[in-house]
Amino acid sequence: MTPTAIALNRFGLGYRRGDDLPLDPRADLKAQVAAFDPAPPELGNRALDGEELRRTVEDIFAYRDMRRSTSDTEEREEMQRLRARSNRETYAGDVARRARVAIESNTPFMERMVHFWANHFAVSTDKTHLPLLAGPFEFAAIRLHVGGFFADLLRAAALHPAMLAYLDQSRSQGPDSKAARNRRRRGRPERGLNENLGREILELHTLGVDGGYAQEDVIELAKALTGWTVPGMPFTDPSEPQPNGANFYAFIHQPGVRRVMGRNYPDTGARQALAILDDLAAHPSTARFIATKLARHFAGDAPPSTLVDRLADAFLGSGGHLPTVYEALIDAPEAWQSGPVRYRQPWEWAVAVLRASEQSQLPERRFAMMMRDLGQQVWAPGSPAGWDDRDASWTGSTALLRRVEAAERIAASAKLDDTRALAEALFPGSLSRTTRQTIDWAESNEMAFALLMVSPEMLRR
Repeated sequence: MTPTAIALNRFGLGYRRGDDLPLDPRADLKAQVAAFDPAPPELGNRALDGEELRRTVEDIFAYRDMRRSTSDTEEREEMQRLRARSNRETYAGDVARRARVAIESNTPFMERMVHFWANHFAVSTDKTHLPLLAGPFEFAAIRLHVGGFFADLLRAAALHPAMLAYLDQSRSQGPDSKAARNRRRRGRPERGLNENLGREILELHTLGVDGGYAQEDVIELAKALTGWTVPGMPFTDPSEPQPNGANFYAFIHQPGVRRVMGRNYPDTGARQALAILDDLAAHPSTARFIATKLARHFAGDAPPSTLVDRLADAFLGSGGHLPTVYEALIDAPEAWQSGPVRYRQPWEWAVAVLRASEQSQLPERRFAMMMRDLGQQVWAPGSPAGWDDRDASWTGSTALLRRVEAAERIAASAKLDDTRALAEALFPGSLSRTTRQTIDWAESNEMAFALLMVSPEMLRR
């Protein structure tokens, strides 16, 4: 692969038909970092603010109460059917917005970083209510902070209502909170402390599984997080709105000093958890964990230790300033090795195909259905760990067959120019003789395009 091909495909999301090729690949990538628009008009009003999130959650609970209030089985089933259809339409619309932004973007490297961080702070739509919240989570908590500091991204993502709902944080109650004492006086069962969010923040979002934390740190962080809850839930009406769209409900917060990773944090209400998150964001283990994930994403399953060191140093030296880390990645020679280092996951492959075919205005449900068929349903990894970034998860024969079928469908509906010229633009100076011959021997321009989309050059980056 030439440097231009690497910039387009390994760092970006593939060549967009009609664009000029970058004259200086590294400079072009750095310019994309500066030019990134975190709130493009294609997103419309789906980067929901706190008040809109509250209304969304209130609507969810209003539907639940309405359904419970009717004893008519047929009426209940009809309500459920209509609600499910509405949820599917909202989800499909958000997926289509995400796709259009990526396909039409002038800053595909930064769009790749949006997708990287959305997977790092993964939520999954197989959890109740998440189909309505996953899109707004990425559009606001992730997009608005990928060009800033990691500490701000961590705060926004870990405490967003979608994450709080996904990891059951709204059910977590301090064992010595006013709410718990009140329940004991009434003889009612306690809700208890939920450790899910505290554990995932330490294991998946910051330090990593080998980052030096202990179970006691999980418990202490979970106690500090009590009170952070989803706005609009019936029992949290007296809670206080927070800048990221969540609410803080002091009534369920565990009082007292918390000790996490050897440091004491006084009881300052909502600010107690924020102070802990800020320190975790600056921890050397966090820098190493983030650097390793970034290096793996751009340099293969076993990234060079020199690249990990370079990125970790940039992270720590800049105080977690993400553009500084991105520039260190762009400058790193280890990220520019000529051979392909990664197998394209279904999402990035599909976006690259549509950028090449100049198709961005797909029917809203079509892209969501295509991603489901390709085995990477958007915002549905099924685990807080997100989609696996290692090649072995994506290289099966069935997965390849699905891509062939998708490529044929897209080729049939695309308005294609000469595929041979397009191939040279997609992979400048990098096409193999075999791929050129395959295109030349194709029976039609559409067939040539479909074959190019499943060529070795297109499947790997």
